[in-house]
Amino acid sequence: MRFQLTEDQRALRDGVRELLARRFGREALRAAVDAPGRLDRALWRELGSAGFFALRLPEAEGGVGLGLPEAVLAFEEAGRALLPGPLVATHLAAGRVPGAATGEAVVAAVGNGLVEWLAEADVVRGNAARAVPLRSVDPLTPLHRVPVAGGVDPVAVLLTAAEQLGSATRACELAVQHARAREQFGQPIGAFQAVKHLCAEMLVRTETARAAVYAAAVTADPADIDTARLLADEAAVRGARDCLQVHGGMGFTWEFEVHLHLKRTWVRTHRTGDATQSEENLAAELLAQLS
Repeated sequence: MRFQLTEDQRALRDGVRELLARRFGREALRAAVDAPGRLDRALWRELGSAGFFALRLPEAEGGVGLGLPEAVLAFEEAGRALLPGPLVATHLAAGRVPGAATGEAVVAAVGNGLVEWLAEADVVRGNAARAVPLRSVDPLTPLHRVPVAGGVDPVAVLLTAAEQLGSATRACELAVQHARAREQFGQPIGAFQAVKHLCAEMLVRTETARAAVYAAAVTADPADIDTARLLADEAAVRGARDCLQVHGGMGFTWEFEVHLHLKRTWVRTHRTGDATQSEENLAAELLAQLS
């Protein structure tokens, strides 16, 4: 299976990246961290105008009329930029909840007993009664716990994996940039074997996850989605940890975005259920094939 992007897909990816660089660059990220729990409604509407939430909605219903592969590319860029907000929930609500497709409505969803951005949501899908606020490890993802977990949409699992892939990609980029620029003992730290190995392993995990996520976007097979989820979670969490290792103590400071990627990747791993469930699903699939 080949994963060469078409010209239109590359244009979509580049367009989303340019939009986010312009509207949610490093200064906007810092401002969002300084004002946690507040969603930029103007940016949300701009995302809606750009078709971010309506990518998979048919043109006859006012959408863009694209498919799951294109949505994966857009969410990968959102993960790379650390874009906050209930992106997956609002995207899945396009065409079902008035205003979701255009970004006029913010939609939150109950998943695995958690709700992200409940206080900012105009609509909540699922039972959020008796929701209890939690102290989130990620300052850009406010959380509430609810007593009953909702069902898990496979598309939500895949789009979350795409966001994880974006974080893994960004962590690898940041590690390599720092390894080239930071000097110790008169040479860049990237010249040392231990740092080289960390960066190389990050790249391998990221590209392996990329192949799995893109494949799942094409097939939409539940087993492929579970595989993509597990590989993307590993690439994102371990990538952010290794990137912190390359940066040393400065990686934990507010001036660097690396620790924010680590915290966001931790939160995403719980958004669509425990990873053990994906492992169980894959084990059942393998056993079924052998029987």
